[in-house]
Amino acid sequence: MAKVELKQPIVEEIKSHLNGCAGAVLVDYRGLTVEQDTKLRKTLREAGITYKVYKNTMLRLAFDGTDFAKLDNDLNGPTAIAFAKEDATAPAREISKLFKEMPNLEFKAAVVEGNYYDAKGCDALSNIPSREELISRLLGSMQSPIANFARVLKQIAEKDGEAA
Repeated sequence: MAKVELKQPIVEEIKSHLNGCAGAVLVDYRGLTVEQDTKLRKTLREAGITYKVYKNTMLRLAFDGTDFAKLDNDLNGPTAIAFAKEDATAPAREISKLFKEMPNLEFKAAVVEGNYYDAKGCDALSNIPSREELISRLLGSMQSPIANFARVLKQIAEKDGEAA
């Protein structure tokens, strides 16, 4: 069997993860213990993020012709990739939560909704709240003026009621 036939299923698996992927983050996992890696995988899995380690050549082949091809220059040394289908910033956010426990874990780069981010950009991405949290903040800020207005009207009505 030729080497190409062995590589093709792996490339197809990566492409299936990239299909509909909102964001992907490359990380350098050198120096992690087995225990730390297990915790990282478990945390990401619970957050709905796919985390895999592939050979860089396989990733390059799968990235070819997609927005993720921007990551080719960052594919050197040991590389793991975290894919998110729904929340584009979730991989960066969840991985950054583990940095204190895992100082050897480092961002390499990311592509979120077609935009390339270097390691510093990944740090910025990790500070963006989830979509649900942003929506709840928006609704809270929209609801606050209405609630204040209702309180003022109630106080005016109570004041007018006492004077009558």
